[in-house]
Amino acid sequence: MTVQHEAPAADVDERLEVWIDQDLCTGDGICAQYAPEVFELDIDGLAYVKSAQDELLQEPGATTRVPLPLLKDVVDSAKECPGECIHVRRVSDSVEVYGPDAP
Repeated sequence: MTVQHEAPAADVDERLEVWIDQDLCTGDGICAQYAPEVFELDIDGLAYVKSAQDELLQEPGATTRVPLPLLKDVVDSAKECPGECIHVRRVSDSVEVYGPDAP
């Protein structure tokens, strides 16, 4: 008999969101190569995050949730970004966990 365990309720508080500081974006497009479902370059040559409905979010500081299956791709984007402009933070307390301001 196989027992399946549900994720602890605390995991809900560990949801992550990502945003891009366009003032630092170099327009290399590495993020869009790693996670095209989350990032896209606009006609201005800068990267932006996309909503779950695939809508480009162009407001300064706009955030989008990081889908769990894409977490590694989003983290790799933040690590490889030459502009160091990708910020991944916890939704629950807004603490950056990946990106230039992460501890």
